[in-house]
Amino acid sequence: MNDDKKANNIIMNIKKIPSVPFTDQKTGTSGLRKKVKVFQTPHYLENFLQAIFDVATDLKGGLLILGGDGRYYNNEAIQTILKMAVAHGISHIKVGQNGLLSTPAVSHLIRKYSAAGGIILSASHNPGGPDGDFGIKFNTANGGPADSKFTDQLFASSLHITEYKIATIEDIPLQKLGEYQCGETRIEIIDPVSDYADLMAEIFDFPSIQALFDSGLFNICFDAMHAVTGPYAKAIFQQRLNARTSSVINATPLKDFGGGHPDPNLIYAKELVERLNQGKDAPNFGAASDGDGDRYMLIGRNFFVNPSDCLAIMTANAHLLSGYQQGLNGVARSLPTSRAVDKVAETLGIECYETPTGWKYFGNLLDDRRITLCGEESFGGGSDHIREKDGIWAVLFWLNLVTVKRQSVEEITRAHWTRFGRHYYSRHDYEGLDSNVAEQLMEGLRKRVETLKGETFAGHTVSFSDDFSYTDPVDHSITKHQGIRILFEDESRIVFRLSGTGTEGATLRVYLERYEADPALHDLETQTALADMIAIARELAELETRCGREQPDIIT
Repeated sequence: MNDDKKANNIIMNIKKIPSVPFTDQKTGTSGLRKKVKVFQTPHYLENFLQAIFDVATDLKGGLLILGGDGRYYNNEAIQTILKMAVAHGISHIKVGQNGLLSTPAVSHLIRKYSAAGGIILSASHNPGGPDGDFGIKFNTANGGPADSKFTDQLFASSLHITEYKIATIEDIPLQKLGEYQCGETRIEIIDPVSDYADLMAEIFDFPSIQALFDSGLFNICFDAMHAVTGPYAKAIFQQRLNARTSSVINATPLKDFGGGHPDPNLIYAKELVERLNQGKDAPNFGAASDGDGDRYMLIGRNFFVNPSDCLAIMTANAHLLSGYQQGLNGVARSLPTSRAVDKVAETLGIECYETPTGWKYFGNLLDDRRITLCGEESFGGGSDHIREKDGIWAVLFWLNLVTVKRQSVEEITRAHWTRFGRHYYSRHDYEGLDSNVAEQLMEGLRKRVETLKGETFAGHTVSFSDDFSYTDPVDHSITKHQGIRILFEDESRIVFRLSGTGTEGATLRVYLERYEADPALHDLETQTALADMIAIARELAELETRCGREQPDIIT
């Protein structure tokens, strides 16, 4: 062991702190997310952590992976977690240098080092800063988010907290690689990037991608949005693949994401979009990732590829990449994600699964080797290399595909539409709704869909409608009330769903889809192409009457 790695012994003792339960610690689709000020409430974070340690009993004597996206309160929370982990007998903790670990990196580290679990500190794409959002999520030994059974137990445990255990030790320096011994617990500060970068080099053809960059004819722009992927992008794109030093923008992780909103879409990644719209002088390829690195946006010069199309194109072309030449076991998409990938799966003769929103639902399918690729409309894509969605992986997939096909992002996408047809697709978000009003709206839709079959709206006849319920094909668990789906005879579709990722009020998401097989009609403006679906959705949900909203807050 060299001097930098030499363990430092730290004296400690363990205390039991009396506490009372908080009744609002039920997790959403991806952990517990609240305003920073809520987590700063005395005992709030500690109570939730105590519940995790009470339920995740395999952690005692095992390895824990720990890190976050660097947002405000990240490192303070890490110090609390370390002290409580020591008190609960975790034998080894790997924590990212400066408190940083992307969500995909945590998943990989859990799997590579056979950890008992991981704790991820992030509110993903939600804003940061002292008035922003914070979140905490537990991932299990397969590297994926804890399933519903675990999170139900977690909430039940949180309602019965009377005390929590914590070690009284000095804060652990997170800035420098090294090791510290606290009683029976070894705390290791690790490079957050190297293991993940090595994995990417195993999956993708780095020499060919580097040769494309070295040609001087190809350049990218990756927007890290002042979030966790900055160090990953610089290490992989610039240091390993030799992309230009200008290829990564907003690369320094900041506690408030530079005052921006770390959501990789056309609205919030404005600087990236402007750079890709500079005509012939623009980079050939643009991408962005979110707060914790598990989402991505892909664009070409003056050309946006929606995430649903991304998943379909990846599925159709995976056999061209060395890491996926063995073929795909199957593919899965979340309910709101467009049915573009369904067309591809049917042609390839592989299974396509439709799951509820939440990456945890893909875990069983991946572990059972039923699928190889999976994705969500909310800018998330992934494969069986880990058990989380993975933004950098998706960007590398596309870079590798561009290298193989020698086509631009737009050319690859248009060729796909010509072969499989185009699924015009958009999501309309109505944010900050009164929760009771939103629930009443959804209940009204549940009653309405029971009798919609055969009805015609604006010339579109309903062929099927229901309140989506999912039966897991592996463990046969049933998840109900996941969203209202309405399918029309011309393959158009509308889905209504309440989001589980916000921290204030309710967000109604309306997903709109229209299928067009004729290449002559593949250049319509998206909202124009979806005009009928938009009008039908507003009528069915009674959005103006119930919510007083004439227009959505965000259109993506």
